[in-house]
Amino acid sequence: MKTFEERKKGFESKYAHDAALRFKVEARRNKLLGLWAADQLGKSGDEATRYVGDVIKSDFDEPGDEDVFRKVAGDLGELVGGDEVRRKMDEFLEVAEAEILEQE
Repeated sequence: MKTFEERKKGFESKYAHDAALRFKVEARRNKLLGLWAADQLGKSGDEATRYVGDVIKSDFDEPGDEDVFRKVAGDLGELVGGDEVRRKMDEFLEVAEAEILEQE
């Protein structure tokens, strides 16, 4: 039975690690998206930093990415279309994953 318990603990540990990694990747993606959106909105310095924080916090509204999309797309309004925001979210997710995995 010891082997089964060891396997169980191994799977639990891997699940926890994967969940933490996913959280880091999504938070990094949101930061990159926030920086891009802040630039589109003409924000810089402390104003851009606050905006990035708001984008990151928006991800805690509900599960999934729609809360972040609604925040950024709503703020950008007519400046940038929703399709472009979604493309940027996908692009920044790939960049964030590469950056986080590089740190592992």
